[in-house]
Amino acid sequence: MNETTTEDKLKQKRNMLYYNQLILNERRAKSFYGRKTKTAKKRTSFGSQKVDFKDYLFIPEQWEFVAYILYFVGIPYTVGALFLFLFIANANWESFQLLNLNAFPVVWLIGYEIVSVCLLIWIMILYLTYESEEGY
Repeated sequence: MNETTTEDKLKQKRNMLYYNQLILNERRAKSFYGRKTKTAKKRTSFGSQKVDFKDYLFIPEQWEFVAYILYFVGIPYTVGALFLFLFIANANWESFQLLNLNAFPVVWLIGYEIVSVCLLIWIMILYLTYESEEGY
C-alpha cells in the first residue's frame, strides 16, 4: 500500500508540473500575441528612428547648408569620375583623359546611381540587423 501512495504522489507531482507548464505557455502566448502586460515594452519600428546626418558626416557648425550642398554635389561626381576611370578607361590615364568629363550632369548621374545603390544596400543591412536585435 505504501508503494501505491508513493506512485500516486509522483503522478500528482507530474500532473502539477504539466499544469504549471500549460499555464506558463498560455501567459507567454497572451503577451506574444499583442495583449499588453505590465512588463511589455512598446516596440519602436525601424522607420520611426531619428536620423541625424551629423553622426555620419563631418558638418561644421553654422555651415550645415553649404556642407550638405557640397556633399550632394561632390560625392556623386567624384564617385562617377572614379567609376569612369576604373571601369570605362580601365585605369589608364591616357584613355581617361580622352573622356569628356565636362559633361557634368552625366558624370554626376553615374555617381549618383552608384552612391544611391550603396546607400540602399546599407539601409537594408541596418534594417536586418535592427530586426535581429529586437528578438522577434
